[in-house]
Amino acid sequence: MRILLVEDEQALGTWLSKALEHAGIQVDWLDNGLLADRALQHGDYDALVLDLGLPSMDGRMVLQRLRARDQRLPTLILTAQDALDIRVAALHAGADDFLLKPFALAELEARLHALVRRARGSEHARHTCGPLIYDSGRKQFQLAGQVLSLSPRELSVLRVLILRSGEPLSKAQILERVFSDDEDVHPEAVEVFIYRLRKRLDGKGVRIVTLRGLGYVLEAD
Repeated sequence: MRILLVEDEQALGTWLSKALEHAGIQVDWLDNGLLADRALQHGDYDALVLDLGLPSMDGRMVLQRLRARDQRLPTLILTAQDALDIRVAALHAGADDFLLKPFALAELEARLHALVRRARGSEHARHTCGPLIYDSGRKQFQLAGQVLSLSPRELSVLRVLILRSGEPLSKAQILERVFSDDEDVHPEAVEVFIYRLRKRLDGKGVRIVTLRGLGYVLEAD
């Protein structure tokens, strides 16, 4: 999962970015509403975590502009204010969920996964493609009933593919969701992980297909 975090509290933004990336969620962090609005027009994200009190453009305006462009990106609002009118206004602007500060990281992570599942038409914490199952709660894959032994990078790449099963993803899109911006990784590294995963999945009812000019897609045989 790749998210855009928009939070102007430096300490909170730094902590959240590192903690979420440690949990396998790639984070682009911005502390300015105007910059966030520009990033949302061009970025490819799975979810938005948005503070309301931002410099240059407040969170409500960022959200209103997002929905005015008919972008249906799942959006979770972070707020230190528990007032009903604030929550109602944000819902009318297009928010999908709220989290009151201070909050537990585990709850934020769970809410993000739930938002993305709902946006993709699946409420269950398990994602499947043929005999391959990913349990987002346990952070593990099962293939034909057996736990699939994967390196952390292999697991991250396969997780990206199963979350978008049936939809091709380019090398760049996979890199954005697996590696952080401060890691200098060549796009060809994706080919190495795809090769390893193909060997593990070979002949077991699920495969990674290359679509020329589009990228890789996970499909059941």
